[in-house]
Amino acid sequence: MSQFERYIGIDYSGAATANSSLKGLRVYVATPSDEAQEILPPPGTRKYWSRHGIAHWLLEQLREETPTLVGIDHGFSFPLPYFEAHALAHDWPLFLEDFQRHWPSDQAGTSVESIRTGVAGLGAQRAGNPRWRRECERRCRGKSVFHFDVQGSVAKSTHAGLPWLWFLRQALGQSLHFWPFDGWALPANRCAILEAYPAIYKQDYPVQERTPDQHDAFSVAMWLRDADHDGRLRAALNPSLTTQQRETAQIEGWILGVP
Repeated sequence: MSQFERYIGIDYSGAATANSSLKGLRVYVATPSDEAQEILPPPGTRKYWSRHGIAHWLLEQLREETPTLVGIDHGFSFPLPYFEAHALAHDWPLFLEDFQRHWPSDQAGTSVESIRTGVAGLGAQRAGNPRWRRECERRCRGKSVFHFDVQGSVAKSTHAGLPWLWFLRQALGQSLHFWPFDGWALPANRCAILEAYPAIYKQDYPVQERTPDQHDAFSVAMWLRDADHDGRLRAALNPSLTTQQRETAQIEGWILGVP
């Protein structure tokens, strides 16, 4: 029996600003009985989602009494060397708050690039090294969350998306479970949100007529649904890690499906 009643897959983009309409931002929603369908922005708004629009739409969904599992395609935290270099406590909510103060990419008119170049924010005070990688990135041979300006980079989307995680944390508090930061097991009858990596799941589903961005979001929603139904989700939520690795992952985060 499935634990959740709704599954949301989001393919993210760190381009332009928080209010920009971006073709690369895609949202799909599945239920235990229905295949994932694309959700478009509300009528009367722009053709494509903005990061601001998705965050506020997601807040409305998560306030409903529908157990929902959300997978988003960007990093949820940074490698331990970042915390050490900036003398930050090993505390994920405090990290989110500190990051948003220095990288206010959620503010209107502010882009990741404008912060990187010093036009806005205080990004230079919270810079990272592209040689730093999280343990989950090393295991799946993923790129560093600080590796900008390369094909397949997750750095820009991560730096654009983290302030919106802080937004949801502030708005919903403990009613929303952030995996694995709030614990490896997902509580019953609650909503949860986690870091997803479409490359792990999308080979299971034919592309059909979807664009690459659409298929990534579709695959996240479908994999969450199917894995919840057949038991793979429970296994993926409990990767084989030592006690020390688990403690590190509750600071750095983990990608669902990385063994």
